[in-house]
Amino acid sequence: MARQERAVRTRRTIVEAAGAVFDEHGYAATTIAMVLERAEVTKGALYFHFPSKESLAQAVLDEQLSLGDVPPHPCKLQEIVDMTFVFGHRLRSNALLKGSVRLTLDQCAPPGVDHSGPFRQWSDRVVEMLQDARDQGELLPTVQLRDTADLLVGAFSGVQLMSRALHGREDLGHRISVLWAHLLPSIAVPGLLSGLDSRPDRGTRVLASAESGELVGAEA
Repeated sequence: MARQERAVRTRRTIVEAAGAVFDEHGYAATTIAMVLERAEVTKGALYFHFPSKESLAQAVLDEQLSLGDVPPHPCKLQEIVDMTFVFGHRLRSNALLKGSVRLTLDQCAPPGVDHSGPFRQWSDRVVEMLQDARDQGELLPTVQLRDTADLLVGAFSGVQLMSRALHGREDLGHRISVLWAHLLPSIAVPGLLSGLDSRPDRGTRVLASAESGELVGAEA
């Protein structure tokens, strides 16, 4: 059991180190030697878990969806809003998430690395959440679930990329807030709009409430 736990910790250390290096240098410029130096593990330990740079990059990409998890909320549209703010908040400091996002947008990744996977996975998750919102009467009847999910994922990707290029993601909360100010009126039923919280610091408050075990309501 101790050996297994140690292997899990070592794997995690390698993946987190790889995320940081991929974020700083991109896929093409990253080498296994860079990851080894950052992770402070032996070459044998790395290759035990990851036989190639491609498999290492795929592992970093596969972590992305779990890093957007948020506490459940009675209002499913609020939960979707929360997911974008929490993701944006973590993107400012989580090296693994930064590396995963850079790989998603990195067109230099070889065919063996599925950098398009996160786009499909995020869209699928948002479709499921929108369906829940529809079942609860939160959506306008004109909303097309897949089109809306794809628009949200694409717009969010562009917003965070622009924020990184212009301000090192320091204004990402504000940009996400502006994005929702434009999208929500075309998605949510009018009676719900005033209760939805899309203020720039929403991600900080949601994470703080998750740590304390309290729910931050849409009206907070």
